[in-house]
Amino acid sequence: MISFIHAIEQLSIWIGRAFGWCILILTLSVAYEVFVRYVLNSPTVWVFDVMVQMYGALFLMAGPYALAQDTHVRADVIYRFLSVRWQARVDLLLFIVFFFPGMFALAWYGWEIAMDSWRYHEVSWNSPARIQIYYFKTLIPVAAALFIVQGIAECLRCYLAMKTNKWLPRLEDARETEDLLKGQASGLEV
Repeated sequence: MISFIHAIEQLSIWIGRAFGWCILILTLSVAYEVFVRYVLNSPTVWVFDVMVQMYGALFLMAGPYALAQDTHVRADVIYRFLSVRWQARVDLLLFIVFFFPGMFALAWYGWEIAMDSWRYHEVSWNSPARIQIYYFKTLIPVAAALFIVQGIAECLRCYLAMKTNKWLPRLEDARETEDLLKGQASGLEV
């Protein structure tokens, strides 16, 4: 079971890293638009659409990555005082009651939206470039499916925590700067 959970986490991490390159494309797009608009006085009609799609793709596909890294925002005022078993019970209940119904709805309606968009070869109506957006809309059900798969791994993680009273360590991908600085200050691993 542990290897299955880590395989799912590894998939989420790989996809998160791959779509992390959208940040570079987004940054270069903004820099290019600023340069051509204000230096060359020749604004583009397509860069805004590229920026919106890159940001949307990054936002959608980074969600399962953030779930795999346990970096979603959590209101843990009471939660952190609970034992690991109770934390796992609360998490499992919340996954079953809220997370999975929301993700299944996103997958269902996202699939319908994407299929309609492909059928019409939808283009952006608020842009003079009329950029194609059906590729982008395909990411909606894909992200929902990845969320569901990562959610299954999280439920299995909760099951193990209820059984052993300790959380399974996560695959570490990135570390917060604050944690790195704390480690350096205490002479621990950098």
